[in-house]
Amino acid sequence: METIRSFIAIELPPQVKQGLDRLQEQLKPFTPKGVKWVDPGSIHLTIKFLGEVQSDRISLISKNLVDAVKKIKAFSVGVEGLGVFPDPRRPRVLWVAVVGEVDKLVILQQAVDTALSPLGFVKENRAFVPHLTLARLRDDMPPQVRQSFGQRFLAAKLESLPLHKVESLNLMKSQLTPGGAIYSRIESYGFSLL
Repeated sequence: METIRSFIAIELPPQVKQGLDRLQEQLKPFTPKGVKWVDPGSIHLTIKFLGEVQSDRISLISKNLVDAVKKIKAFSVGVEGLGVFPDPRRPRVLWVAVVGEVDKLVILQQAVDTALSPLGFVKENRAFVPHLTLARLRDDMPPQVRQSFGQRFLAAKLESLPLHKVESLNLMKSQLTPGGAIYSRIESYGFSLL
């Protein structure tokens, strides 16, 4: 049976992706070997990673997601501030923070988690930290280089981008290729606009 590498995400409007692209361009001249930038065109806000899913289960996942979002109302989010995981001394992931109606975003994430747990998808036990991943640092990067670039990243200036309305959630497909992952939407689930 065919499997589909999939995840649930909120797609970003073009102006946010363009702002993230400008931030990356600001940092690229100082980028050491071992930093893998995420293509700004494919950056999204992941709500839940599902992994390899048998294709015949997609319709059941979709049905549960319809139920999960029917009481969710549209909300507004934006981006502001830079961060690193796990910490500034040992950065592995460089990211931009999501701000705005984050409480509603957390409610959405919990609704998705609850809706999919009966299908065998384990609920997340870590706190949900809404963020957009900009880059990953390879494991073999020297610690001093890693720390120095992490500090440069945290000191960078992210331009002010307006809040945007989130009106839907998407079930996404991820195809891994030698040039990086290619994402495509399988299904979209609209929120209540009232």
